Amino acid sequence: MYIKALTIHGFKSFRDATVVDSLSPHANVVVGRNGSGKSNFFAAIRFVLSDAYTSLSREERQALLYDASGATSATLSAFVEVVFDNADGRFPLNGDEVVVRRTVSLAKDEYMIDRKNASKTEVVNLLESAGFSRSNPYYIVPQGRITHLTNATDAERLALLKEVAGTRVYEQRRVDSVDILRATDARYNGTAELLSEIEARIEELSKEQGELHKFHKRDRERRCLEYTIYQRELADLAEVLESLESDRRLELDQSNTRRVEHAREDAATAQQEDQLQELRAQLEQLALDQAQLEQERRALSRAQAQLDSTLEDQSEVDGEDRRAALEAQLASVAADIRAKEAQLAEQNEAQTRVLRDVEQVQGRLEQARARIAVLYAKQGRSAQFATQAERDAALEAQLRELDADDAARDAEAAQLAAKRDTEDAQLAALQAQRSALETSLATRGDSLTELSDTYHARKTERDALLEEKKELWKTETKATAALAHAQDQLSAAQRALAATVDRTTARGLQTVETLVAREQLTGVYGPLYTLFRVDDRYKAAVEATAGGSLFNIVVDTDATASTLLEHMQREPQAGRVTFMPLNRLHTNDVAYPQASDAVVMLRKLSFIPEVLPAMKQVFGKTIICPRLEIAAAYVRGSKGALNAITLDGDQVSRRGTLAGGYHDPRRSRLDAVRAVQRWQSEVQAHVAELAETRTRLATLEQQTTALYSEMYAAEQKRAQLQEQRTPELDELVYVRRAEADAQARVARLERVAADAAIAAEAQATRRAALQAELGTPLTDSLSAQEHAELAEHIAEETAAQAALGEHTRAAVQLAEATSALATELDEGLRRTHGALAARLEALDAGPRSVDGASAEDLATHLARNTERIDETQRRFDAIAAEVHTLETQLEAARSKQAEQSAEVARQQQIAERFAAKRQRLLEQRERVHQQIRDLGVLPEDAFRKYATLSSDRLVQQLQSARAALSQMAHVNKRAVEQYNSFTKQRDTLLRRHEELETSNTSIHELIAVLDARKDAALRDTFEHVAQHFADVFAQLVAGGTARLELERDASSDAPVGVAIHVAFGRGQREQLLHQLSGGQKSLVALTLVFAIQKSDPAPFYLFDEIDANLDTQYRTAVARMVHELAEDAQFIMTTFRPELVERAQKDYGVLFGPQKVSTIVPIARSDALQFVEAADTR
Repeated sequence: MYIKALTIHGFKSFRDATVVDSLSPHANVVVGRNGSGKSNFFAAIRFVLSDAYTSLSREERQALLYDASGATSATLSAFVEVVFDNADGRFPLNGDEVVVRRTVSLAKDEYMIDRKNASKTEVVNLLESAGFSRSNPYYIVPQGRITHLTNATDAERLALLKEVAGTRVYEQRRVDSVDILRATDARYNGTAELLSEIEARIEELSKEQGELHKFHKRDRERRCLEYTIYQRELADLAEVLESLESDRRLELDQSNTRRVEHAREDAATAQQEDQLQELRAQLEQLALDQAQLEQERRALSRAQAQLDSTLEDQSEVDGEDRRAALEAQLASVAADIRAKEAQLAEQNEAQTRVLRDVEQVQGRLEQARARIAVLYAKQGRSAQFATQAERDAALEAQLRELDADDAARDAEAAQLAAKRDTEDAQLAALQAQRSALETSLATRGDSLTELSDTYHARKTERDALLEEKKELWKTETKATAALAHAQDQLSAAQRALAATVDRTTARGLQTVETLVAREQLTGVYGPLYTLFRVDDRYKAAVEATAGGSLFNIVVDTDATASTLLEHMQREPQAGRVTFMPLNRLHTNDVAYPQASDAVVMLRKLSFIPEVLPAMKQVFGKTIICPRLEIAAAYVRGSKGALNAITLDGDQVSRRGTLAGGYHDPRRSRLDAVRAVQRWQSEVQAHVAELAETRTRLATLEQQTTALYSEMYAAEQKRAQLQEQRTPELDELVYVRRAEADAQARVARLERVAADAAIAAEAQATRRAALQAELGTPLTDSLSAQEHAELAEHIAEETAAQAALGEHTRAAVQLAEATSALATELDEGLRRTHGALAARLEALDAGPRSVDGASAEDLATHLARNTERIDETQRRFDAIAAEVHTLETQLEAARSKQAEQSAEVARQQQIAERFAAKRQRLLEQRERVHQQIRDLGVLPEDAFRKYATLSSDRLVQQLQSARAALSQMAHVNKRAVEQYNSFTKQRDTLLRRHEELETSNTSIHELIAVLDARKDAALRDTFEHVAQHFADVFAQLVAGGTARLELERDASSDAPVGVAIHVAFGRGQREQLLHQLSGGQKSLVALTLVFAIQKSDPAPFYLFDEIDANLDTQYRTAVARMVHELAEDAQFIMTTFRPELVERAQKDYGVLFGPQKVSTIVPIARSDALQFVEAADTR
């Protein structure tokens, strides 16, 4: 294990982060000028590994930080980090490296082990586990330590060996033991004096106990008599309470029966009132319906009269006859058009087939003619040419002529193709124009039909929307009336609720509701009464438990409550409310009784989980019991943790108070809250319904207007289309003619192209024959095969000519028939069809309705209107009769309610008297119980000794006992108690005496053991150091001897000092340390340091200029010894001498830059030697 790397930042002169890595595990030398920071470098290592910098003051901490007086920023903290190589596992940690860091600031120190925070104790224990002994600080030898040893006295050297031996801990424990021994002796002497005083007081108290026994006997008699009297009083109170409770239960049962009956009657009355309000609203609505129906009847009558007057001026029979005749003619013309179009399609297909046959026959004819011409030419060449060469030359000339013809034919073909493209384009344009016109005409026809259908469809939709509007007007009237009724009921319910709370709270609740809606505040759950539901059975108990808390506002956090309060302070007459911030409600869970007669109130409430803290705050410590005495028993058993309440609302508080009496169900807050919530829901529903109805009415109005617009637009568009139809028919006839002419021109061009193709094929046949003849022998006649081929082609030519004539005649006939059929379609049938359709559409546009309504529709509406008027009148009469009946019943119910109110007031007074009397009796019983408890513990016979005596006899004996006690008032009432107390103190002091004596003996034994261990440790350490001292000195000084002598006191034989005797050569006499020269003293002191280090080895050593005062020959010996020791330990040294530099494995230089900033860098050994040699010469 050795120091592998070192990082210094902000420590003394090392301002910037300075990293020294790759330290040798053996000898390392650091060189540098005086004042450059070498000692600061060693101080940084001591800062982490030794106790040199502990318990620092603020000034001492400031001295460890870089002095930034000349810099722009101050150094607030510094750290030194040492990285150890732990490959040998000397540190008890995982990993091959261990990193220890210490950070210092003006306020505190911080330690880290392997980049994790640690305490100073953990760092010290870690270092000691690796061999860094705190008792032997000489593995770090700073400047001046050697000089200090040379000037030390024998006693100081003895103290040094004691420190090395670790006897300080024994001496400290001995001092502590002696102090404990003195304190023990002082306590022993003090307890002896106290014992004598206690013995005297015990003797006095023993005399007073006799009189006290007599007093206690009379006092027990008094307490037994008082207990008997109190018990009889409790029995009387219990009897009265039982009788009172029986009367109260009887009255309560009767009251509950009457209450249920009253509640049922009140519910029936409320239901009748609601029914009456609803019936009155229906009457109002029916009256409005009657007025609307009467207006509708008048409008329908006027429309019917107008339509009748219009239809009288037109003969409906003639119009229908004309329409039927036109429809029949139109159907006949349409059938003729379809037949002619089918015939025209068949003729066009036949003409196409015939023309294809003509082209094929003509192609075969031209091929045969070309082959015949070639064979005839070949047959006459023997007469035309004398030699084969002349013939071949002539053939080649003909081939060239064929090439020229081909070129000319290609040019003509290109021109023909261009002309064909032009004609095709014109034909396509005409066809597109014709298709567009046909489509337009068809579309116009379809559009006319569609517009007519659209007009009638929109009319039907408009009529349906008008009917729906009428129904919605009725619905709106009903919803308005229902909303007004619900708002009236809501106002009444809110007034009833406000009557149960004070005015400021009511205003506060209204203000909070307004603010939350206006400011869009979140986190406000609302009043407590809106946040839970409970069964009617537990309603009275829940309401009594909550009290005014029902109107507390539950919010999520106190910040939300503060925001609401700020807004409320800015509102005029905002009222007052109590907020319950959920984040501030912390209730402790309580143990509920596990019994059927103890119902946990919180479990009978239904609420959302978010408001559980608020519910626990109000209801969490309350249980519901069937009777008041059961409730009181549970409250006493809970030791103040629970409240209890009955179903009737009688409460027993955990503080001991009782509350109860008559509970008027008609003044229930929860019922008032439910009524408000119910009518609020009704109002919201009616508002939503009314808004939806009005929205639908607005939508229908827009849709009706749009339909009127669409109907008008359809009529206008139909007239426009009718006007545009005739010109398009004329244009269609013209376009069809132009299309026929274009098709004829294209057909001619196709025939020319076909002729050119046939000629090209013949030319190709001729070229092939001429090329085949080239190079063949010149003969006088054709071969037999060629004669046969010639005859075959002549026959083929004859047949082809005949077939071509037939096909050509057929094609001409089909062309003429097709042209005539097309003319008949365009000029006759299609034009006639258009005219008939126009006449029929004009007939359809005649007047048949008034304002879009037909006569049949008007009649139907008028009949339906009459039926609805009759039905409405019947309903009105029936509801009016029902209203009269309900008003009579309500009058009787209100009279009965007045009587019930008087009965309720009487019952409430009775209940209050019961409660007051019961409370007085309970308080009296509690006083008697307290008097019994004040009597204290009674003898066993107290419960039966005086049970048979009369009350008068008991009072007489009690007076006698009290008189006897008054005569014994001078008796020390605490004699027995004091006697027992002093006796216990005496026994305790005696035991303490024995313990002190035992402790004294143990301390003396411990001191003896500590002295023996200290002497043994010092003796062992001295022997080892003395032996190593002699050995090291013999190695450093050739022929020299040295020894350590332990000096003792003549009287006590205790060690008093350590003397040093040395001889620097054989035969020289021994000298004491003060007799040596300065260099010799330094060598002896360094020998002692090496001896101590050999006795207590460390994993590494830090030497700061240990060879400064040594002579040359001794520096060489010291360097050699360091080199040998460095094989097993790491040395980090500073020096100005070359001997240690020559023996080192790694060399480093300390540089001192501007602003007094030090840095340390690795250097070569030659540079280090050059530096120390230069420093030595200076």
